[in-house]
Amino acid sequence: MTTHVLTEGLRLPAGSKAVACVDIGGTKVAVNIVDEQGSRGKLTEPTATRGHNDALAQQIIRLIGQSCALAGVQTSDIACVGVSSCGPFVLNQGLVELAAPNICGGLAGKARGLPNDWPTALLEAPLRAVFAQVRVENDGIGALEAERRWGALQTDGVALTNCAYVTWSTGIGTGLCVDGHVLRGKNGNAGHAGHLFVSDNNDALCGCGNVGDVEGLVAGNAIARRFLPLGYPDAAALFMAAYAGDNTAIGLIDALCRVMGRMLYNLIATLDLQRISIGGSVYWHHRDYLLPRLRAELQGKLPALTNGCELVSAGLGERVGDFGALALVA
Repeated sequence: MTTHVLTEGLRLPAGSKAVACVDIGGTKVAVNIVDEQGSRGKLTEPTATRGHNDALAQQIIRLIGQSCALAGVQTSDIACVGVSSCGPFVLNQGLVELAAPNICGGLAGKARGLPNDWPTALLEAPLRAVFAQVRVENDGIGALEAERRWGALQTDGVALTNCAYVTWSTGIGTGLCVDGHVLRGKNGNAGHAGHLFVSDNNDALCGCGNVGDVEGLVAGNAIARRFLPLGYPDAAALFMAAYAGDNTAIGLIDALCRVMGRMLYNLIATLDLQRISIGGSVYWHHRDYLLPRLRAELQGKLPALTNGCELVSAGLGERVGDFGALALVA
C-alpha cells in the first residue's frame, strides 16, 4: 500500500529548481519532491523485492512520477535525484547496484526468506536513463551529511569534523567523518560496521551471508528471527515485555546493547570520534531505554579514547531519511 505523508521543514533557497529525494531502506522506500516551496508529494511503499532485479529502480521511477504529480511539478523539471540507500554497493561500469542483505535474496540464499535470487538490484543505471542528474550514496552517508548540516552532529551551525551517524533499524549502518572528510571507500561502502564481528555468537544468519555479525544479531529483523521462539515476535514485543519487567526480555536487550556497544567502541577506538548520533526505527522508538545502556557499555573502556566522545540521539529524529536524501542534492 502507498502512503501519502506531508513532511514539514524541508525547503530549498528561493529560485532553486525542484529535486527528488529518495530514501531506500530494507523495509520501505520513501520519495518526496523539494523546492523553494518546501517538501510535497511524499509517498512511501514497501521496498520492491519481487520480479526482475530492476524492480526497485522501476518502483522509484514510478514513485517519483507520482510524487511530481501530487506536488504539481513536471518530471522533466526535476533538476536532480538524490538517492540515500541501504547498501552495500557494487559498481558496474561505474554505476551503483545494490548488494543489500535485506533486499537481495541471492546473497544468503533461501534460508534468509527473501522472495528473489538477486545477487544485486539494479539502481543507478535505470535512473540515469530517465533523469539527467542522479546522486546515489549510502544512507549512512546521507544521514551523516544531514546530521552535520541540520542535526546533532553540528554545534552552532558548524559541522563536527570527527563524528559518525549510526542507524539501528531493519539493518545496521553508519556514516563516518574524520578530519572533516566524509569517508566513502573504493565502492562507496565505507561505514558498513553492521557487518563487523564482535562476538562468537553463531546463531544468527545475516542477509549478507555472514553468521553472527552485528546486523545478524541486533537488527530489527534479526530480533524477530532470533527471539520468536522465546515469545517475542518483533522488536516492539520484546521492548514492551522489558518495560513490563520481564527479566528474560531485559536480559536479551542488555545482550543486544553489549553487541551494539562493542561496535560503537570499535568506531571510537579506530576513528577517534567526538560524537556519534544514533537513529533508526529500533533505536528511535526506544531511545530513552537504549541510550543510557549504550553509554554504559562505553564507560570506563580506555578513557583516553572514549572520554570526550558523546553518544546522542539523532537531531533530525525520524525524519533523518528525508533530510539525508535532501543533503545529497541541496
